[in-house]
Amino acid sequence: MSERVAHFEITADEPDRAASFYRATFGWTVDKWEGPADYWLIGSGEGKGIDGAIMPRAHGQAVINTVQLESTVEDALARITKAGGAAMGDIVVIPGVGRFSYAIDTEGNVFGVMEPEALGDSD
Repeated sequence: MSERVAHFEITADEPDRAASFYRATFGWTVDKWEGPADYWLIGSGEGKGIDGAIMPRAHGQAVINTVQLESTVEDALARITKAGGAAMGDIVVIPGVGRFSYAIDTEGNVFGVMEPEALGDSD
């Protein structure tokens, strides 16, 4: 199994202000998502690395990493629980992307797990 971090989220009190900061500081593209959530997609450049997003502050975190799964979200949450972590919230379907949920590790860190749409039925 080679599941790895595939996405990051930066939480912010004012996402618009944070978007301006990251554009100016690193030259990232930051565009407000057209979906129903206050979510700003980040393109961090070409080559190695990952892209992410800015969102309103949540879960008492500053940065949230998302692991792209080679299994279902349910399988990952079962492994997380068995290893001493916990599931956080519901599994949500992100149209055109996949199924997603948050979890918490043994140290209190929140992270996401993403099942790509191609892995399973996202109805």
